[in-house]
Amino acid sequence: MSEKIPVGTVGLGLMGSSIATCILAAGHPVTSLVKTLDKTDEIRRRIMGYLEDLKTEGMLKEDPAAVLQRLTITDDVTLLRDHEVVIESIIESPEEKKSIYAKLETVLSPTAIIGSNTSAIPVTVLQEGMLHPERMLGMHWAEPAHITRFLEVICGDRSDLSFAQTILSLAESWGKEPSLLKKDIRGFITNRIMYAMLREAFNLVEKGYATVEDVDRSLRNDLGYWITFAGPFRFMDLTGIPAYLTVMKDLWPELDNSAETPELMERLVKEGARGVSNARGFYPYTPESAEQWEKSFIEFSYDIRKLAEKYSQHL
Repeated sequence: MSEKIPVGTVGLGLMGSSIATCILAAGHPVTSLVKTLDKTDEIRRRIMGYLEDLKTEGMLKEDPAAVLQRLTITDDVTLLRDHEVVIESIIESPEEKKSIYAKLETVLSPTAIIGSNTSAIPVTVLQEGMLHPERMLGMHWAEPAHITRFLEVICGDRSDLSFAQTILSLAESWGKEPSLLKKDIRGFITNRIMYAMLREAFNLVEKGYATVEDVDRSLRNDLGYWITFAGPFRFMDLTGIPAYLTVMKDLWPELDNSAETPELMERLVKEGARGVSNARGFYPYTPESAEQWEKSFIEFSYDIRKLAEKYSQHL
């Protein structure tokens, strides 16, 4: 394997560990900055498990133990000094993230790229106060980051597009099929579209048109059949454009556009529901069934990636 540049990461929670795994599996040495070293053994075991799964699924050719040797976990920011790419993946707090960037800018070269794994914080907000805001980019990953092909690269108002092009090229070598947002917008592509869908899903449930189960069933058996093969614009090409205009004229005025968060969601969160992670959600779970759903989701993620790759080779 040809020598690849070292890549830095900040934060090794579940998402950060998954991102580090993706980059390690692509052949890079990875230096991961953490607050404390007290969970180092636990983190290394987690990442080793991810690497072993990748090996089992045929997505990793190397020995997982050898790949793990390329990972350095540290609480010393100076070890990132010679890295040209550093990806931050900590909590969704602008203040916490900016604190990290201030530390990074004391050791990184002015041309080193800093990427933020954020789901909704505008990149322009994160650039505020930076010495070199032009090197800051948003990098929106999907969980599990080491399996999915998804990555959005987002430019803030002061980002240099050449840095974004560098990340796009790197991402392709990581097995991603990245998308570029040349202009900053809250929520980026997938979250803006997904949350518009979620708003209408809650509207249908809360107003008694359908149950949670019915909404899920319909979307799984319609949207779920084509969305991996084609995005919405390609799907309209495949199924006939004029009919969609007719439906838009009738349907769009009736779609929910409430600015209020759904009452059902507010109640569940207030009651402590976190989903399968604590076996409390929109559906009833036992600890055993919640664990099985998590396991099945990982297995499905591998299967759907293989399906996507099969068809992308012919398009």
